[in-house]
Amino acid sequence: MSIDTHSAEDTRSLGAEIGAAAECGDVILLLGSFGVGKTTLVQGMARGLGVSGAVTSPSFVIANEYVGRIPLYHVDLYRIEQMDQTTLEALAEYFGGDGLCVVEWPGSAPSDLVHDAVRITLEVTGDESRRLTLEAGAPSRLTDAFERAAPLTGRSDIESGAA
Repeated sequence: MSIDTHSAEDTRSLGAEIGAAAECGDVILLLGSFGVGKTTLVQGMARGLGVSGAVTSPSFVIANEYVGRIPLYHVDLYRIEQMDQTTLEALAEYFGGDGLCVVEWPGSAPSDLVHDAVRITLEVTGDESRRLTLEAGAPSRLTDAFERAAPLTGRSDIESGAA
C-alpha cells in the first residue's frame, strides 16, 4: 500500500502514527535514495513514541538510541559494505529486541535479522511530495497505522496493493 505526502510535516505525521503503534521487537527497513525523507520519517516515529529532543541521522555513528515509550534504535548502514562480527553482534541486540529498530540502507543487514521486517520505500514525486510504500508479510498494527495516517497527510485515499 502507498501513501503520498506533500510536505516534511506530512511525512513526520505518518511516522508519528507508525511510532504510536510500534511495539517491542518491531523492525522497519527504510529504502530510498539520498534526501528522500528517511530520517524525516524516523523523526515522526520518534514523536509517536514520545521521544523528546532532536532526532538526527546516525550516518557516521551507525546507530542512535532514543528513550521513549519504548526505545527507538535508529540504524544507518550506508557506510557498512559488509558486516564484520563485532558490528554484527553489537547491532543484533537492536533487531527484535526491547524497542523499535528502524534501519536506513539495510542492504548489508543479514537476512536472518530482517526477514520479518516491515519495508517502507520512499520516492520523490515532487519538490516537497513523497510516495511511501509499505510492504509487510501480513497485516499488522503497523500496516493499520499506515492506513490510518492517510487523512493526516492530506489524502483520504491510499493505493492498496499486495502488502
